[in-house]
Amino acid sequence: MSKVVTVEQMRSIEQAANAAGLTYDQMMENAGRAIASVIMERWPEVGSWKVVILVGPGNNGGDGLVVGHYLAEAGAQLSLYLTREREEDDTNLVRIKKHEPLVAIAEQDQRWRVLSNLMASSDMVIDAVFGTGFKLPLKGTPKEVLERAQGELGKRKRLPVIVAVDCPSGLDCDTGEIAPEALSADLTVTLAAAKAGQFVFPGAAHVGDLVVGDISLDPDQDELSAVKLDLADAAFVAPLVPARPRNSHKGTFGQVVVAAGSVNFPGAVALAGTAAYRVGAGLVTLASIKEIYSGLIGALPEATWLILPEETGVIAESAAEVLRAGLEKKTALLIGPGFGTEPTTGAFLDRLLASKNYGRAGIGFIPANEPHAQTKLPPCVVDADGLKLLVELDGWQERLPHHSILTPHPGEMAVLTGLEVEAIQADRLQVAAKYALEWGHIVILKGAYTIVAAPDDRMALIPFATSALAHAGTGDVLAGAVAGLLGQGVEPFFAAVLGAYLHGRAGEMAGEWHQTTAGVMAGDVADFLPLALAELNS
Repeated sequence: MSKVVTVEQMRSIEQAANAAGLTYDQMMENAGRAIASVIMERWPEVGSWKVVILVGPGNNGGDGLVVGHYLAEAGAQLSLYLTREREEDDTNLVRIKKHEPLVAIAEQDQRWRVLSNLMASSDMVIDAVFGTGFKLPLKGTPKEVLERAQGELGKRKRLPVIVAVDCPSGLDCDTGEIAPEALSADLTVTLAAAKAGQFVFPGAAHVGDLVVGDISLDPDQDELSAVKLDLADAAFVAPLVPARPRNSHKGTFGQVVVAAGSVNFPGAVALAGTAAYRVGAGLVTLASIKEIYSGLIGALPEATWLILPEETGVIAESAAEVLRAGLEKKTALLIGPGFGTEPTTGAFLDRLLASKNYGRAGIGFIPANEPHAQTKLPPCVVDADGLKLLVELDGWQERLPHHSILTPHPGEMAVLTGLEVEAIQADRLQVAAKYALEWGHIVILKGAYTIVAAPDDRMALIPFATSALAHAGTGDVLAGAVAGLLGQGVEPFFAAVLGAYLHGRAGEMAGEWHQTTAGVMAGDVADFLPLALAELNS
C-alpha cells in the first residue's frame, strides 16, 4: 500500500529504517536497483541506448550512480555528467567506473561543450541532481547545468526519454513549486512513497508517469503506518471491487435511486443512472419530473422510473413524500445532479431531510400536514446543485444519513465552506480533511488529483489528472458511479475512493481511445467504466 508523504515524514521514515538496521547505503542500493528495474521493464531496448546521467552532489546523485550501474550491466552505453566532483572513494562511483563510462565534471566542461554533445546524442537522460530535500531557488552550477541541458534538448526534433530519480530536480516536494530550469520527466520513479508536491501544479506537470519504487522498508514501520494519506492506485483499489458471484440476481447488487434533473438539465439523470449501472448496480431507479421521463425513457431502457411532482420545470417541494415512499428496500440514494437551485427544489430537499416527515393529506388518524413516521433514508451521495441547496438548510450536517458522501468541485466547496476557491486549491488536502471531520461526512474534493477524506482521518489521493474530465456532465458520472458502488454495499469511504478511481481511469481510457482528450464527452467516460473495472480484475 503506497502512501503520500511530506518531505519531513519521508525523512523520519528513513531515519527510523536506518535505526532498525536498513542502512542508508542499503536504501540507496535498493533505490537505484528499483529505478533501473522500472526503466528496463518499460523500455527493454535500453540496453542498446546511449544513457546520460546528470549526477548531483548528494544522495540523489548516489541513487543515480546505482541506476547507472545496473543499466550498464544491461548493456547501456553510459555517460556521467557530475554537477560537482564527488569523493574518489565514493563506493558507487568506484563501482560504476568499472563499466568505463564517459565521466565529465561541470566545472571542467569548457563552454559546456560536453554537456551539449551529450544532450544532442542521448536516447535517455536520467535526472539525479536533486532529490526530495531540495528547496527553491535553484542556484550555482546545478542551475546552470539544468538550464543548459534544457536549452540543448529544446533544439532536438526527437527528444530523449527523461527519467527523474525520486523527483524532477528543482521541484519542492511539499508545495509543488518548481524551478523554471527543471526538466520535464516522462517517468518519475519516486522512492518508498509518493510525495505530496508531486500532485500539486505547476510541479505536477513535470513529473510524467509516477511509479513508486520499493526500497525494502518494513511496511509495518510505525512512522510509515502513521501516514494518513494513501495513494489510491490500482493495487489499493483492486481489493475494493465488489464480488460478482455466479449465483447472483439483480437484488444481490443493490437498488440505487437517482434523484436528479430539471427541465434545463435533463442529461444529468441519464449520465448518473448509466454510471451507476456501469459499475455494477443491480437496479437503478431514476426519480425525476415527467418532462425528463418523456425525453429519456428510450435513452436508458434498463432503468425504472419514479415520477416526481414538478413546479415550473423543477422538482417540487411535495416530491419529498413521493420519493420517500419509493425508497423502501433501496440501498443507495443519489441527490442533486441537474437539480437547479430554485426555492421549490430547496424546499423539497429541506422536507426530504426533515427529522419528521410531513404528509400532504390525512392518513388514518394522522391529520393533514402533521408529522408521521418517516422512511429512513438509505446511504446517500449528494452532488452538484444538491450541495448548493444544502447550505440553505440549518443543521444539514446532522440531517444527512451517517457518513454520507459529498462530491464538491472547488467552486461548490467554496459555497459549502465560505472559503475562496484559491484558498481551497492552495491547500486541498487540509481543506478536505478539516471539513470531513467537521461535517461528519465523506468529502470527495474533485479536480486534478481528487482528494477523498473521511471523518475518521482516512484520506486517499486519486492519481489522475486529465483534461478528458474537463467537460460538462463528468461530475454526474462520478456521482452515479459512487452511488452504484455504495448501493452494492461497499463501505462509504471505499465506495468514494473506488468510484473516483474508476472515474479518473475511465477518463484516461476514453482519451486514449479517441487519441485526444478534447473530444471526450461525459457519456464516453460512463461507457469506459466497465473497462476500468475489468483492468482491476485482470
